[in-house]
Amino acid sequence: MASSIFTELATGLTTASAEASEAIGQRLAAALPADTVLALHGDLGAGKTTFVRGLARGLGITAPVTSPTFAIYSIHRGDRTLVHLDAYRIESSREVEDLLLEDFLVSPWCLAIEWPEKIGDWIPAGALHLDFGITPDECHTIRLRDSATPAG
Repeated sequence: MASSIFTELATGLTTASAEASEAIGQRLAAALPADTVLALHGDLGAGKTTFVRGLARGLGITAPVTSPTFAIYSIHRGDRTLVHLDAYRIESSREVEDLLLEDFLVSPWCLAIEWPEKIGDWIPAGALHLDFGITPDECHTIRLRDSATPAG
């Protein structure tokens, strides 16, 4: 029996290239239910934006995907809408509400949030939390915090 991407992520995956990290994002995109929030935890350079690039490809998005640090968020349309939020410069959950993100979350959508700890009380309870890290030999790790898989 083949393991699901959720099972693999719950155990943790290690990649040695940006392409491999993107491939994980692409695989996850195919398995996500409609209207999903992903909270992407990890330090600068841990591969969050690289992962989102793969996620975008898996959602049928062909436009370039870069970190929306200064724009705060970017919207990409494909098979479903991907809203990529970089919460690093956000000071409170109130600021997130002022962004009016709900206006762009037209089903089916995926909201990928970098630096979710900045807006923790705004993130819905059903969000999937992924931890990104870098090993001493400079490989990247991706792990699903909660082993529960989403319904869908």
